[in-house]
Amino acid sequence: MTAIQTAPTRTFASLFDAITSNIARVVQGKKDAIDLAVSCLLAEGHLLIEDVPGVGKTSLAKAMAASVHCSWKRVQFTPDLLPADLVGVSIFQRASESFVFQRGPLFANIVLADEINRASPKTQSALLEAMEERQVSADGSSHMLPEPFMVIATQNPVEQEGTYRLPESQLDRFLMRLSLGYPDRAAELAIVQTHGNNTAMSQLQAVVTVDEVMALIEAVRTVHLAPALQGYMVDLAEASRRHPALLLGLSPRATLQLSRATRARAASQGREYGTPDDVKAVAEPVLSHRLMLRPDAMSRGVTGISVIREVVSSVPVPAGR
Repeated sequence: MTAIQTAPTRTFASLFDAITSNIARVVQGKKDAIDLAVSCLLAEGHLLIEDVPGVGKTSLAKAMAASVHCSWKRVQFTPDLLPADLVGVSIFQRASESFVFQRGPLFANIVLADEINRASPKTQSALLEAMEERQVSADGSSHMLPEPFMVIATQNPVEQEGTYRLPESQLDRFLMRLSLGYPDRAAELAIVQTHGNNTAMSQLQAVVTVDEVMALIEAVRTVHLAPALQGYMVDLAEASRRHPALLLGLSPRATLQLSRATRARAASQGREYGTPDDVKAVAEPVLSHRLMLRPDAMSRGVTGISVIREVVSSVPVPAGR
């Protein structure tokens, strides 16, 4: 990958727009999903893209990784993939008569875990420590992962043949879960015209450096959330715990993740403070996959998204500054 020039005077808005516009060259007609995906990176979170095959899940992940001048790895998850294939393995060196740790693909800034639910639960669990603590443990030693670090996982619906259900502990590590859906006619026509010769992805160039991404992340951390807004997010979590359709409501981790996503969304809109509209804009992708529905509710067609919509509509929005 060729180096790109760093422009110190580039603003948050211009950098954010550069990334999203670059991804949009490959993923047409999905502006909202692209904005959320980039916000997920800047909120220091991980992204799960869930949808049927062929709608652009992998393309979105690859375009996002290619837009940042950083190290990235793609791992195709299969039933025979082992945890050591992700973390790495110690190899005996005859010359030094010692074991040397060979780092696996997790040691990259952006890791694309393609079709994550095709791997066994044992292999999926190998990601838990990396996603939560930004480190991996092997042979009694801990190894720090680079910054920034993001896992972008794609997943086919669980009813597809040859898939394993992601455990709740794994789902809870993902800041957002997105679904792309089918494109409209105009977007699909643009896809046919753009990708007909298979050059769109190969011609994609990095538009921001790692240092610029870290500066964006630092800017997101400084976005102000008023006490009333923080209370609003806690009220949403408490309301979910009382919802009759749920076995388990939102955890404190969910509230923390919601605050991070709210900051990133506010920054992407050019503001240094969050609003209730920011919370509502990210509530579904951040919260819906963290709920455990009752069996009778699932039989009635209740979903995590519908529950979050009910919770958001039932909790009063804070008034005033």
